[in-house]
Amino acid sequence: MMENMSATPQGLCEFIDASPSPFHACETAAARLRAAGFTELSESQPWPASGDHFAVRAGSLIAWRSGGDTGAPFRVVGAHTDSPNLRVKQHPDRFVSGWQVVALQPYGGAWLNSWLDRDLGISGRLSVRRGDTVTHQLVKIDEPILRVPQLAIHLAEDRKAVELNPQRHVNAVWGAGSGARSFPAYVAERAGVDVEDVLGADLMTHDITPSRLVGAEGDLLSAPRLDNQATCYAGLEALLAAPPSGVTPVLVLFDHEEVGSQSGHGAQSDLLLTVLERLTLAAGGGREDFLRRLPESMVASGDMAHATHPNYPERHEPGHLIEVNAGPVLKVQPNLRYATDGRTAAAFALACGQAGVALQRYEHRADLPCGSTIGPMTAARTGIPTVDVGAAQLAMHSAREVMGSSDVAAYSAALAAFLSPA
Repeated sequence: MMENMSATPQGLCEFIDASPSPFHACETAAARLRAAGFTELSESQPWPASGDHFAVRAGSLIAWRSGGDTGAPFRVVGAHTDSPNLRVKQHPDRFVSGWQVVALQPYGGAWLNSWLDRDLGISGRLSVRRGDTVTHQLVKIDEPILRVPQLAIHLAEDRKAVELNPQRHVNAVWGAGSGARSFPAYVAERAGVDVEDVLGADLMTHDITPSRLVGAEGDLLSAPRLDNQATCYAGLEALLAAPPSGVTPVLVLFDHEEVGSQSGHGAQSDLLLTVLERLTLAAGGGREDFLRRLPESMVASGDMAHATHPNYPERHEPGHLIEVNAGPVLKVQPNLRYATDGRTAAAFALACGQAGVALQRYEHRADLPCGSTIGPMTAARTGIPTVDVGAAQLAMHSAREVMGSSDVAAYSAALAAFLSPA
């Protein structure tokens, strides 16, 4: 069946390549929403009673299709726009041993060795003074300007491994010689602004190698930031493909999941709860109507899942083989690192059946610490029953990751069915 065929492997590659930072991910999603007839709203302005709309708060975005029914339950797909990477320090310029160096700092649980010896570009946001106001301008330098060099094996104390110190060993070279160049001035010049007008900067590195299909049959997809832009893209296409039903479909893309979500626009913020209440109020309902909608609502917390690794099968739960190109993954963890329980698992299983896609079920080894998602905090913050789901991948948190190419459409189809239950 898989009615939602608007999500494609090539579409995911294009989304990721256009979105090297959370701010760009929101911009890419917003452009897709506008093309589909959605209108952007400001959180500081009154909202209409119904229609297809979205709002952006820094590196987070929330979109919805509302028919103005104050009693319709919400069906929410949640994801996150940020990925582990190396971010530029506020005073980045260094001159070390004849090299011009940019000081970097790991963001989130970056697998540091995967960032070595890669051609890196710069992306993010500049906060720029323009007269008496400040504007926020995106910057994207998709060129090989930075490189974090590996230590030669001949110089290592232990030739089997080099332990990377995040303060000393992940800074990037960007030139040679004693020329006193300013990296902030370089970025400002590339952005077309005066460096003295840059009052703040949120800059990060990204691997500039394009996303692409790989493997002899093209059945694998190699890309940076699959965790979790694969869900951002699948959820976006799911919202656009979901047919009208008796629920209000919502897509929310949070920033800062990789560092705990505790920010003004992370999953621990008021973003989702405030928007859901405003949709009720704008349609003429009251707080009582809003509170009555929540128990019948449901959230699918979408984040990527661990495929069973062929070189490390012993690191996985032996009873839960997870394969790529074998359908979406339902994630369960009894100590609530994932928010899934029996009722929400059943809802997602029904969605997969409605979409005609296979369902896999994941549990983490009991003797290994399990990562978490926006699921538990969203459930606690809103009181809405939540299920944790994903698509299978290898090399999570590496600078470059891999998933199954056919899982893109299957994952999005299941999310579309979840947003529009039969």
